[in-house]
Amino acid sequence: MAYDSKATKERILAAAAAEFAQHGVAGARVDRIATQAKANKRAIYDYFGDKNKLFAAVLEHLMADLAQAVPPGDEDLPAYAERLFDYHRTHPEALRLLMWEALELGDQPVPGEEVRTQHYEDKIRAARTDASDGAARNRLFLTLGLVGWSLAMPQLRRMILGPDHTLEQLRPAIAEAVRALPGHSETPPQN
Repeated sequence: MAYDSKATKERILAAAAAEFAQHGVAGARVDRIATQAKANKRAIYDYFGDKNKLFAAVLEHLMADLAQAVPPGDEDLPAYAERLFDYHRTHPEALRLLMWEALELGDQPVPGEEVRTQHYEDKIRAARTDASDGAARNRLFLTLGLVGWSLAMPQLRRMILGPDHTLEQLRPAIAEAVRALPGHSETPPQN
């Protein structure tokens, strides 16, 4: 059987995503990634470079998957928030990786920042209604915060909303909160 470099890269990215989501960049170990990916460490370094570059590749892959799975769509920001909420519920590693990025890089530039910024610009255009560009940016930022924080802090969710408050109950509440953000305008239904 011939060596399949594309399949090897995909296995490495999947194993690295799991490792980074669990341990962050500092705690991740290339030997564990290699073992999980059924690849040798040399392949990881040849394909991706050092551990930081591998983390950047994982994030780039993650953001591409997320953009494809949850496109900005129309101007219905509450519906976008619900789709994003659903995505992060089924892909919790995505939010964990973004949180590790924030913890480890803080306010420094992030891997692929220009491409990722352009992706957010697309979402801002979708969030823009008749309000200003600044209002659309604020609405998008707060929407991402409502979705992310709701899933990233299960202990606060339990303590504040109660142990019996389910994610199914939280999902429409997030959409309603997004609807209430300043600058949101209801688009009349098309006949």
